[in-house]
Amino acid sequence: MSDRFFYLTTPIYYVNAEPHLGHAYTTVLADAMARWHRLAGDRVWFLTGTDEHGDKIAQAAAAAGVSPQAYADRISAAYRETWRRLGISNDDYIRTTEQRHQKIVQNILQALWDAGEIYLGKYGGHYCFGCERFYTEKEIVDGKCPDHLTPLTWIEEENYFFRMSKYQAWLVDYIQTHADFIRPERYRNEILGFLREPLQDLSISRPRTRLEWGIPLPFDDKYVTYVWFDALINYVSALGGPGDARYETFWPHAEHLIGKDILKPHAVYWPTMLKAAGMPIYRHLNVHGHYSFSLPDLGSAGRRTLRDPDTVDVE
Repeated sequence: MSDRFFYLTTPIYYVNAEPHLGHAYTTVLADAMARWHRLAGDRVWFLTGTDEHGDKIAQAAAAAGVSPQAYADRISAAYRETWRRLGISNDDYIRTTEQRHQKIVQNILQALWDAGEIYLGKYGGHYCFGCERFYTEKEIVDGKCPDHLTPLTWIEEENYFFRMSKYQAWLVDYIQTHADFIRPERYRNEILGFLREPLQDLSISRPRTRLEWGIPLPFDDKYVTYVWFDALINYVSALGGPGDARYETFWPHAEHLIGKDILKPHAVYWPTMLKAAGMPIYRHLNVHGHYSFSLPDLGSAGRRTLRDPDTVDVE
């Protein structure tokens, strides 16, 4: 048996809606990578799954007239069936509503709390329910979310914060000394550019008076875990966490494959979370662009392309 290992993850897909072409694009790319490594003789563990907590899921379930769990069950099953029909060769499929995941999330939260890496504070900011995050004044575009271009909601509340700012200098140095940590290079440069500004601490909770659908904080059950702090840990919890034989075997060879729209959480939140928890950093963050579609130009015989700077054209 080969002594070479390869651990590959897709993002875990958010169950606020059915799977679409973008999800399939990432998953097929990952499947090709996993199959190549198997053919090369590597021992491969290929993970995908679904992200099932947070405001958007609670809202979508309410609109559908069902419980959040019932809604998540239905959409997660649709992802499983889609990957089966596409012949995706994943070795595991994780859901953030599974006990094996929630246990590891709470263990890591408790360890960070005990180490003084989390504190209670008050914060007011412009919040996007679509992104499930606060935006700074510099990030806001014409008073709207820069991604969804929808109006933001001002929220002021007491929450628990992760001391992410403490790790800014470390993260910059790590990226600069590990040239292929984030690839391709344009996304590495994007993150280094972002890190020229002071890094803020990360709100990692939501009060249960506002949101019930989440993993309760182990040290204060009046709060649930912020969906990104919950979701990113899936890459570790799927392996059983530190001490588990599968984790010890495959985590040193971890590679993440993501779309460019979730670059910041994976390139900033996740490595600082791992560093604070005393866990090894993943090997590579592989980032891809988005599809664009060429549509008829109704005013001429030519064609026009709806695109951004990093796309794959589809005629």
